[in-house]
Parts: sequence; C-alpha cells; structure tokens
Amino acid sequence: MVINKSEENGIRIIQPEGEIDLHASPVLRAELQSLAQARVPAVAADFSAVKYIDSSGLATLVEFVRDTKAFGGRIALYGLQPKVRMVFELVRLNELFTITDSKESALAALAAA
Repeated sequence: MVINKSEENGIRIIQPEGEIDLHASPVLRAELQSLAQARVPAVAADFSAVKYIDSSGLATLVEFVRDTKAFGGRIALYGLQPKVRMVFELVRLNELFTITDSKESALAALAAA
C-alpha cells in the first residue's frame, strides 16, 4: 500500500491506494498513529483509490478516532468507491465518520467543526 500525503488550508490530506486489508492496514495504522502523536487536528482521507477495506482497516480508522479524541482531532473520508462505502454503511461507521463525496466537502466539514 502506498499513502500519498499533502496539506491544504492547514488540513492534512492522506491518499491511501490499493486494498486496506490485514496485510496493508499496518501501513495505514503507522501513518495515522504518527498523525495522532503529532496531534494533527484535522485529517481528510481520500479513498478514491481504495478498492477494498476489511475489518482490520476499519479498526485502524476507529483507533485513530479514539487516539485523537483527547485533543479534538477530526477525520473526514471522501471519494469512497461504492463497495467500500457499503462496508462503512453495513457496520454503521458512516455514523461515526464524516463521509463526503468530494475533497471540497470534506475540507469544508473539517473547517466548520
């Protein structure tokens, strides 16, 4: 798994590519733990290049929410493929995460919070 990184208007943007499964989720976990330890207040995650996510990937994202709660960290996901979005909806994580269709919407949601 490759994770591209950038920043826009003070919001960190990560762009994982490929499948987020048991073998790849440690890469995402390391990146998110680094952001949490640095107390990055807002992260937008571009999931447009993620074709699949399993429970280990979901757990990694939930851990990030838990790890950043103390300092008010926020994450918004955008660009989810239909199959990936369905996984979030099936386990009702769409209620925990801000999920938008576009980068602009995700950045606006993070800026407003």
